[in-house]
Amino acid sequence: MTDVAELLKNHRASIDRLDAILVFTLGERFKHTQAVGQLKAEHGLPPSDPDREAAQIERLRDLARQADLDPEFASKVLNFIIAEVIRHHRRQRS
Repeated sequence: MTDVAELLKNHRASIDRLDAILVFTLGERFKHTQAVGQLKAEHGLPPSDPDREAAQIERLRDLARQADLDPEFASKVLNFIIAEVIRHHRRQRS
């Protein structure tokens, strides 16, 4: 049982590190999307770019397949992020 407890501890420590990486990566991503939103607002560009969004979703689905991750799950995550980015861009326009 000690071996199992140690294995669980090691897996959980890895999960915790990966969660931190995800949070900091999202923070960095949103810094860039905020800058994009500012540029769009300054130049009267629409907050959403459906062609780019569709291309990004397909790109992410391909990456997900390469990573042995469910592409549908990856799409849901990216769609959630994109919706949040667009919400921020709309707010920047007002």
